[in-house]
Amino acid sequence: MQEKRWRVRENNLAASSRLVRELGISNILAHLLCNRGFIEPEAAHQFLKPQLENLYDPYLMAGMRQAVDRIMRAIEQREKIIIYGDYDVDGTTSIIILRKVLEWLGADVSYHVPQRLVDGYGMKEEAVRQAHAAGAKLIISADCGIRAHDVVELANEIGVDVIVTDHHLPEERLPRAVAVLNPQRPDCNYPGKNLAGVGVAFKLVHALLKETGRERTLESFMKVAAIGTIADMVPLKDENRIIAKFGLEGLRQPNNHGLKALLESAGIAFDRSIGHDDIAFRVGPRINAMGRMGRANPVVELFWAESPEEAQSMARVLNEQNAARQQAERQVLDEARQVLEARPDLASTPVIVLVGNGWHRGVTGIAASKIVEKYYRPAIVISLEDGIGYGSGRSIRAFHLLNGLDQCADLFEQYGGHSHAAGLTIREDRIEALTSRLNHYAASVLSKEDLIPEIEIEHVLTVPDIRFELWQEISQLEPLGNGNPKPVLAIRDARMAGEPRILKERHLKFRVMQNGRDVEVVWWNGVEAEADFARNGAISLAFTVDANHYRGSIGIQLVVKDLKLGSQ
Repeated sequence: MQEKRWRVRENNLAASSRLVRELGISNILAHLLCNRGFIEPEAAHQFLKPQLENLYDPYLMAGMRQAVDRIMRAIEQREKIIIYGDYDVDGTTSIIILRKVLEWLGADVSYHVPQRLVDGYGMKEEAVRQAHAAGAKLIISADCGIRAHDVVELANEIGVDVIVTDHHLPEERLPRAVAVLNPQRPDCNYPGKNLAGVGVAFKLVHALLKETGRERTLESFMKVAAIGTIADMVPLKDENRIIAKFGLEGLRQPNNHGLKALLESAGIAFDRSIGHDDIAFRVGPRINAMGRMGRANPVVELFWAESPEEAQSMARVLNEQNAARQQAERQVLDEARQVLEARPDLASTPVIVLVGNGWHRGVTGIAASKIVEKYYRPAIVISLEDGIGYGSGRSIRAFHLLNGLDQCADLFEQYGGHSHAAGLTIREDRIEALTSRLNHYAASVLSKEDLIPEIEIEHVLTVPDIRFELWQEISQLEPLGNGNPKPVLAIRDARMAGEPRILKERHLKFRVMQNGRDVEVVWWNGVEAEADFARNGAISLAFTVDANHYRGSIGIQLVVKDLKLGSQ
């Protein structure tokens, strides 16, 4: 088990005391709010009680007026519109809400989703030619297009207008589209800079509904927008928090056959609150599996199912593809582990680059994430097919992956991404140069300290502090997620009460005791550490607090993030 460094956040006593006094909340909740930057009572209140009226005016986004005017003209003149979306959760949910609103407004609209394994990421010239041949006069991109200069130029030449909606980082020059909606534009003063792709699409929906006097229906689009927002792991603050909060609440009463079947197939219970983890670990992977393993079109079509039976049949396809994705993922990870065991030196390089023949391209990103999780180093996993490598990269907090790839730009056929995730296409004979150059750059910007995983502890408690009310306090921060993480707390110098139980050969369940009280603890995938347990000695835990639903009752359990032996 890799040693982790614990960093305990300092308490802003003055600010937290003020929040307790003015908002009437507990000390622990006030402390957690201060940790998230909410030290003023009004800002903290807005965070705890997000309101629809706090959504920003969509026309504050650069290009919105031009986009709405062009779409309204297309509707009035019965011009054919094609939505060109990405194949992941963010892209498909963007397509769904744009298609829904455009159909509702009377548009002649269809959509196109590229095939990940055939077309790759982004807008392609051939698809634009096909759209033109089909009579399209307007293409609206969804979660893509911000760097598609050549594709937009082609569209301009053949008489097809383009509206780009995207959230990925733009280059210095924007595509010459009719409108470019992206809060990351340097000239865009829109306050919400961290929208997902579906968040940008949602703001276009917002503007169209406002333009046509139907703004009161905006909340109905939040259910799908929340799925894309959470799955794309954007910070759940500001507008993203409002979208996620109201969207998750609305998911308990889905009025769309496809949405209901999707949630049911993921094992979502409608008799309790639906949270971030339900979307991130159950719903999102099922949607993503379609794009990873084949075509993502069935995800979109699911939301146009005309009966519960049809929707359930379509949702089963998503489940089957998700199972296939899991199998492909296991295969890639098993082979990657074999490579690392045979070449342990690879795991000590600043960036781990692994290459395999015929690895399923749809799961290389997941495999890279798992390698980062295990070794805490940036990782790139490349699948070789006929002399071409198709890779996905994931990174750690201290290393901006896209900046690293920029140092190797001349080696790629194609690449792009963010600080923490990227994709690339490269010729096989250039992979060695990529590995060398990227590691040379990483070694110059990463310190040894950067490669030690750190756990940020928000508060240190004792076992008697852990009551059901603690979970209720933490629940007020929901929806939790990126930018508003599930609080990691700690107990120091406790002791085990009895022997740990092994669950499903992988997990551990045990109880810890302190000051005459004990509490249940679960450690997912913790069985490897079981032999190191000090049965009679002191242990310290870093953990999150989760609800435990069982036979109609609800309790709490601690979920281990790290465990240290001895007095701390």
